[in-house]
Amino acid sequence: MDRNKNLKFVREHNEPWDVVVIGGGATGAGCALDAASRGFSVLLLEQHDFGKGTSSRSTKLIHGGVRYLKQGNISLVREALRERALLLKNAPDAIHIREFIIPCYSIWQKLLYGAGIAVYTLLAGRHGIGHSRILSREETLRRLPTLEPEGLSGGVLYHDGQFDDARFLIDLLRAANSHDAVVLNYCKAASVIKDETGRINGVEFIDEETGDRFAVAARSVINAAGVFSDSVRRMSNDTAPPLLAYAQGIHIVLDRKFLPTDDAMMIPKTADGRVLFCIPWHGRVLVGTTDTAIERPELEPRALGREIDFVLETAGQYLANKPTRADILSTFAGIRPLISRKAGAKTSSLSRGHELFVDNSGLVTITGGKWTTYRQMAEDAVDKAIEVAGLERRKCITSTLRIDAPPANGPGTRLHPKFEYTHEDVVRAVREEMARTAEDVLFRRTRMAYLDQNAAAEAAPAVIEIVKNELGKDDAWSKAQLVEIANLLKTPSGAVPNFHD
Repeated sequence: MDRNKNLKFVREHNEPWDVVVIGGGATGAGCALDAASRGFSVLLLEQHDFGKGTSSRSTKLIHGGVRYLKQGNISLVREALRERALLLKNAPDAIHIREFIIPCYSIWQKLLYGAGIAVYTLLAGRHGIGHSRILSREETLRRLPTLEPEGLSGGVLYHDGQFDDARFLIDLLRAANSHDAVVLNYCKAASVIKDETGRINGVEFIDEETGDRFAVAARSVINAAGVFSDSVRRMSNDTAPPLLAYAQGIHIVLDRKFLPTDDAMMIPKTADGRVLFCIPWHGRVLVGTTDTAIERPELEPRALGREIDFVLETAGQYLANKPTRADILSTFAGIRPLISRKAGAKTSSLSRGHELFVDNSGLVTITGGKWTTYRQMAEDAVDKAIEVAGLERRKCITSTLRIDAPPANGPGTRLHPKFEYTHEDVVRAVREEMARTAEDVLFRRTRMAYLDQNAAAEAAPAVIEIVKNELGKDDAWSKAQLVEIANLLKTPSGAVPNFHD
């Protein structure tokens, strides 16, 4: 993927685009790939970097959603389990099976959770990826050696999928680009264009790097802007009522010593009615998440102190070695777009299902949903765009479309002793994956900032220098990047990490 080449193509493209997609997260990338693989001309616009928002801040699971069973949302669980199986088949480089264990501290819990997981496994049907079973106390402790042993009765084992969300997003975009979709980051949709009848027939966007303004014609426009979907809807109709409620979820990252195993742990009940996961991830342990209602979305949400305390306290109830704030390597927060038709509804009770909306101008909005169901969301959105715009009906092929990850770079100079990432990874991020800033590299093309904030701060000057040289930037740009990264890597207490040359 080459941003300059893609921008040049847009300048020279004189025909209306069949589909313009607004939003470069999971759903937008899925829409671009779906439409392009059907043979439509596609332009995708992302206001910041790909996956800047929710799509890089998930729990890294491809799953049916065990807790949705309790809500009685069987259809969502079935859909997600089907999509889980498709992803495991079509993206074997990126998605892998992880075994999860639910610790049980009474016979009653073993029976209750065992029955629930049995239903979860049964719902997968032919899309199942492994058998669940009850574990003895001894086997549970052998597989989760740092588990709190007092009162432990045993455990329940089941299977789900795991991935690296931001990396897989790049795989999706590369696949879309290989099918001739034109994808652009740092290009913000500024307004929609309508014909004399009030039908949407184009989009104006701004190249955030240069300030250049573009107007492109479009036969259909899909709003896949995630938590900013309502803002895009108001471009088309400034009186459009809000569709979304917002819930923030945070994660903390701990050293592997807190869970030195390849098995993940699922804590089945928390004070806020959710479940909590402790998952091996890139040699660390990812712990989350929370459900905190917030009034409005932000581009850079921050973990709240009370959320961090909640995660530490809940995880500490199940770990023999209780983690403290001093043990946190990194924190990150994401915002869920939840469809809500009832003011004041508790966000944890709102469905994680997706819905389509079409306004009077023909703007197609796809929102809600979760990472696991992005492919189905995209199929539904493109089908609707075809219908609304009167495009030629072409069959969706993404249920069998393979999504490959690029081969790993060979041995090279490490950016930091605590990371496997090398100088070559940064070069590829810029040359082939449209990284434009040190943030893009540290947070999304690699996961350094989410794995260890202090180590990422130490690696930042080297990353900035490589990006600077690749993009032909000057020293003033480098200094501004240092300030930006320092701000983004602030600790929960607000302290700014030190940089070391």
